Amino acid sequence: MQIKKAVITAAARGGRLYPVGDTVQKAMLPIADLDGVHKPILQIIAEEAFNSGIEEICIICAPGDEVRYRSAFETLRSNLLAAFGQIDWAKKQANKISHLLKHLTFVVQEETLGYGHAVYCAKDFVGNDAFILMLGDHLYLADNQQLRCAAQLLKLAEQADCSVSAVNATPEHLIHQYGTINGRYVAGQQGVYEIERIIEKPSLSQAELELLMPGQRAGHYLCFFGMHILKASIFDILEKYANTLEKGKDIQLTPALEILAKESKYLALEVKGRRYNLGTDLGWLEAQISFGLEGVNSNELLSSIVNQLAEARMRK
Repeated sequence: MQIKKAVITAAARGGRLYPVGDTVQKAMLPIADLDGVHKPILQIIAEEAFNSGIEEICIICAPGDEVRYRSAFETLRSNLLAAFGQIDWAKKQANKISHLLKHLTFVVQEETLGYGHAVYCAKDFVGNDAFILMLGDHLYLADNQQLRCAAQLLKLAEQADCSVSAVNATPEHLIHQYGTINGRYVAGQQGVYEIERIIEKPSLSQAELELLMPGQRAGHYLCFFGMHILKASIFDILEKYANTLEKGKDIQLTPALEILAKESKYLALEVKGRRYNLGTDLGWLEAQISFGLEGVNSNELLSSIVNQLAEARMRK
């Protein structure tokens, strides 16, 4: 199974980032990437996909946002060339934006009917192919120069010829933010599990009863990482699941993934990396600090952080 398509959901406005999220799509907020260049979040996610072997990307967006996304990237490219056109790094970045625009497809989610509905909007783009699903408000950072997080997931999915979700060990006080799994360890494959149970944003008491995993650190559970490899059969599952709901009820993805786990081989991979949820109050700040500490300006940033911490302690 070869995976050459990616779907990135980016239709949400980001209420917790108000007022900036009300004027700029949160996927277009800037972050300094590992190379030290400030880029829109969406571009960093797309480059994660491209650098892992993906060739075509579909962005699920809100009504009117396709024009805004394209205009923003075209303006960014034009400004780079106008201001720094003779400098190699600017040419390189402009070429990356050109490549992104050439390989982007936009699909509008006309109504906000849930995450599962947003994924279903990509049905025509995906066709009969498997695809990687990524979130427009999550950034991914591999540990210790390992394979990129997306590349790790793609490698397993192509070898196992099945759907695979990325997970990582998450402390119990955060599991209410994520889908959380239970499953069987796959012998001979480190960090690989066959998924048996999924609960969306469980309570701690529910997790203690139903989601404890052998071998995990005390107080930690395996939670979704914000990245999935799915076969096209997920669209049939989503459609059947949606038909069971009352009219107007949101179509979520997790119930469809629970059905997938019962009907076919479905694995989880404990990715060697970290995910940053930019939709949370501190997510953007945490991501920027982590990318900075792993990037080309790490020594300068570390020195600055140490000095600021020392000054804050002295003020107290």
